[in-house]
Amino acid sequence: MQLAPDIERRLERIGWRTQVLPSDVPAEWLVARVVVQHRAGYQLHDGDTLFNAQPAARFLKRDIDPTERPAVGDFVMFVPGAPPVIERILPRRTELRRGAAGENHQRQIIAANVDAVFVLNGLDGDFNPARIERYLLMIQSSGALPIVVLTKADRASDADDIFAELRQRVPPPLEMFAVNAKSADSVAPLVAYLGLGQTAVLVGSSGVGKSTLTNTLLGHERMATATVREHDSRGRHTTTHRALIQLPSGGCLIDTPGMREVKLTGEEELDRSQFADIDELASSCRFGDCGHVSEPGCAVRAALSDGSLDPARWQNYLKLRGELVAAADALEAQLRRKGENRVLTKSLGKRLHEK
Repeated sequence: MQLAPDIERRLERIGWRTQVLPSDVPAEWLVARVVVQHRAGYQLHDGDTLFNAQPAARFLKRDIDPTERPAVGDFVMFVPGAPPVIERILPRRTELRRGAAGENHQRQIIAANVDAVFVLNGLDGDFNPARIERYLLMIQSSGALPIVVLTKADRASDADDIFAELRQRVPPPLEMFAVNAKSADSVAPLVAYLGLGQTAVLVGSSGVGKSTLTNTLLGHERMATATVREHDSRGRHTTTHRALIQLPSGGCLIDTPGMREVKLTGEEELDRSQFADIDELASSCRFGDCGHVSEPGCAVRAALSDGSLDPARWQNYLKLRGELVAAADALEAQLRRKGENRVLTKSLGKRLHEK
């Protein structure tokens, strides 16, 4: 099933890319994009109109994988009505996930169908290279392009030095920009990623300037902003839910609440991330099971000694590697339990039917 050209042009305003729709959908089903998700339901946009909608009953089942529910950025097919009902999620071209907060080891969709992820970190007391590396690892398997945006460049007298220091930990070709989020001229390089049909999402902790940047890209103040605490430069949550916004440049921007916890899903791969060089270095040790502590011929210890490997970067690599192993093990155990529960439920149902 192919959409009419005029409908595709309309949907392009909210980031649509031409794709063939499923052939089994009823003719009365329509396409829109999820722009807001909240407890009472969803808000959709069809390129012309913003309206409320409810998910079909199967999306509300308690045992459903959260990643199988509609998320901000999704293109969905809905049935018109009062209210409209979301019936199907169209295939996602990209999917930004994190591990859900808590101990349930579930995955959570941050945003779907995004082309770029702007990782914001302030050039103030909250500057944290390790947190940036964590975000980049989370983005690595999403299919989207990561871009580091260092905000509050107007407040940091040593912005150039910090930028150069971070570049040692985050080498090219990854793009990095230092900006004043209140200045349209300063953030102009980001507009190149926000043209017609393009979507970007903002991630970062509270107080880094996500809402300020959104307002500047919009050209007017729409998102609430707040000052940060002086003693640690951390902010309060001024954005309370994810929301997709259309920009004058033709693209779309998804603003997100500040993340207190950036939890790995267990699906990330360190040897394909910004740590690929460390992973390769570790594999060149004399012994395959080198613990990188006191073994002879350890390439990692040699690199730490001669200064070619940053000790802070190495420690963060070890921390993330440990978390990644634990998350992968927890995810595998959860999937195994789900499989066992499914078998038990089928067996119980069969016995009851026979009885």
